[in-house]
Amino acid sequence: MNRTASSAITPLSRSRIDLVDLARGLALLAMFVFHFAYDLSYFGLIDVDVPAEPGWRIFARLIAGSFLALVGVSLVLATRNGLNRAAYLKRLAMVAGAAALVTLGTWFAMRPSFIFFGILHHVAVASVLALPFLRLPTIAIAASAALAFALPWLVTHPLLDQPWAVWLGLSRMPLQTADFVPVFPWFGCVLAGMTVARLLLPTLDTARWARWRATARPARLVAWGGRHSLLVYLVHQPLFIGALMLAMQFIVLPAPEEQPFLRSCQRSCAAGSLGANACEQLCACTVDELKRESLWRKVLDNSMNPEETARTTRLAQACYARSSKRP
Repeated sequence: MNRTASSAITPLSRSRIDLVDLARGLALLAMFVFHFAYDLSYFGLIDVDVPAEPGWRIFARLIAGSFLALVGVSLVLATRNGLNRAAYLKRLAMVAGAAALVTLGTWFAMRPSFIFFGILHHVAVASVLALPFLRLPTIAIAASAALAFALPWLVTHPLLDQPWAVWLGLSRMPLQTADFVPVFPWFGCVLAGMTVARLLLPTLDTARWARWRATARPARLVAWGGRHSLLVYLVHQPLFIGALMLAMQFIVLPAPEEQPFLRSCQRSCAAGSLGANACEQLCACTVDELKRESLWRKVLDNSMNPEETARTTRLAQACYARSSKRP
């Protein structure tokens, strides 16, 4: 019997829903994009401060929110026939252990901003906090979600600024950490996911979306990642970082002091007729010539006399002539 025919007679109350796995897999792909950009920024391979750039920060929050909402959805679906205590405790132990590995790894790799309460820490804690809500009416879960979102703006107290309490998310103290997903307001995403799942449960056995199956190869691959999201999460960053560190052995990066000059030079060059590659070659050539003529330090210090300024212009013109002749 093929999979489609089998799914038509298997009660969905007892089967896995591919669309949820696909959604989790798509969230993983978005996370890959953010983490790869973050790594490029961390190693100075792109001229963007990803953690501080508003667009990237919003993107990261959307990814975290989608993951946590899916935690709530999955918890409701996994317990619709009752809580399988052994499976639940096994999963909880795996997530908590993975969170501990993240803390340990970042403590050694990036101690000033190590992760002490990131997304995995939140998933572990939320998986426990959410259990009592499974017994509540849907309206009570929705109201609790709204309260969780609002709580950081409603509750303030000096006691909550203590180091032992910052993981709650009610502190006003600035933090230095690579990933911080405190209990509030983020637990609201988990409760919102539980609310949505509760509303969908009555139609689960008849809804077309619930019977959809990932049959195309790309969809199957993404859904597989969603089903094994913890493993994928733990593996992807070491792979990204290892690949970038290997690539950096073959890439000559400009010195930090050169980057502002190169950015300004390339912006000015882009206004002309040269393409991006030619502009990059022109600006790199100009820096090399300035260093060879012992003018680079004076350019940085803005201390050139008129004769040296004229020499700098001639050097740039010579580099332009060379760059414009290249294909």
